[in-house]
Amino acid sequence: MGDQSPFWSGFIHPDTIVDQVRNTAPFLFEGLQPATERLISRPTYLEIIAASAGLAAASLTRDEQLQDYFALCLAAHHSTVGTFIPTDVDSKIRGLLWKESRDPAVLRPMADLALVAPSWSLDCVSTRWSEVDDSGRVSGHNGEWLGVLAGAHGRFLALGDTEYAGKMSDAIDVELQREADAFSLALRQPGLEIEALRLAMILTHNVGDLDQGISFWEGPGTATSRERFGRLAHENVRPYGGVFQWAARLYKENLAAEGHRHYPLRPVKPLRKSPDLLLPIGPFLDDWGGVIAQHPSLDSEERGEVLDALVKGCRKVANQAGYFRAIAGFQEAQARNFEQAAERMPAASRKELRDPAMRQRIAVPRRSFESSLAKKVQALRAAVRA
Repeated sequence: MGDQSPFWSGFIHPDTIVDQVRNTAPFLFEGLQPATERLISRPTYLEIIAASAGLAAASLTRDEQLQDYFALCLAAHHSTVGTFIPTDVDSKIRGLLWKESRDPAVLRPMADLALVAPSWSLDCVSTRWSEVDDSGRVSGHNGEWLGVLAGAHGRFLALGDTEYAGKMSDAIDVELQREADAFSLALRQPGLEIEALRLAMILTHNVGDLDQGISFWEGPGTATSRERFGRLAHENVRPYGGVFQWAARLYKENLAAEGHRHYPLRPVKPLRKSPDLLLPIGPFLDDWGGVIAQHPSLDSEERGEVLDALVKGCRKVANQAGYFRAIAGFQEAQARNFEQAAERMPAASRKELRDPAMRQRIAVPRRSFESSLAKKVQALRAAVRA
C-alpha cells in the first residue's frame, strides 16, 4: 500500500510548531478561536494558527498536507521572527518545501499565499521596522518574505512554469525597489539619519535573506535571475543604483555588532509576556529600556532578571552598544525601579554594573550617542553626492 505516514514525518510536527509559537508569543493566543478550514485558504497568519490544531488529524492527500504545512510554517515564522525565539522553519519556507512537489498546480496555491503574506499585520509580532514615507513599513519581515519568494521563483523556473516564476520575480523587484527608495530618501533627507541607520540594518539583512532563498536554486535557467537579485549588498553589484551597497557599507562600518541574535535575552521568560516588550532595532534601545522600567506586566524580580541579562550581554556580545543604551534608558525612565532591579541581580552582575567602564558607557547621553552615529550618515550622504 506504500508509505502512509504523514507528509511532515520528516519535518517538525505541526503541533510542535504551534507549541513553539505559544512559547515565545503566548499573547497571540489570547482570544484565538479554533477553526477547521484548510490552512492554505486562510487569509491571515492568526487564522492559519487557529486552524492548525486540526492539521495533524485531518484526512488530507499528501499534496494537501504539503500546502497546509507550508501555510503553518509561513504563519509561524511571521509570528515569531521578531520575537526572542524564532521558530526554526526558515529553510523550509525558503526552499525545502518548494522541492517537495514537481507539480506547479500544487505549488501555485503556496505561492499565492506567499504573495498575501506582506499584508499580514506586524502589530504584536515586531517592533523592528522603519517608516519614512507613504509606501509603508520596511521591516525584517520583508526580508523573510523575499527569501520565500526567491525559493518559489527558483522552483517555478526549474519546473518551467514561466507565469508563476514571473509573478515571483515581479514581486521581488517591486519590494526591492520600495526598500531602495525608502533608504535613499532617509539618506538624502536631513533629520532622518537615525531612520537611515535603522534601514541600513534592515536592508542588509533583507538582501541576506534573499540570498538564502537563492541558495536553493538549481539549474542554468536561474543565471539571469541570479545576476538581477543576487548578492545585492556586495561590491561591484549595481542593480537598484547600488543603494543596497550604500546600506551595507553603513551597516558594516557602524552597526554590524548590533545584528546579533540576542541570545542573552532568550532565556528571560518575562520578556515574552507582552508584545510591548518585543525588542526594537539596536542599538537604539533607550525607549525599550524605559518600557522595561515601567511596564505593568513586570515586577521587581522580573525587571532584575532582564537587567541581569542585559549586564551579562554587555560583556558577552563584543562591540555592541544596544544593551548599554537599554540600561541607560531603564535608569533614566525610573531610577527607583532600576535600583530595585539591580538589588535583585546576582552579586557578580551587581559588581559589573558598578564597574567604572560600564558606568561611563551607560552615562553617555542619548542625544550624544545618537548624534555621533548620525554624523556617520551625514558623511555617507556627502560621499554619495560627491
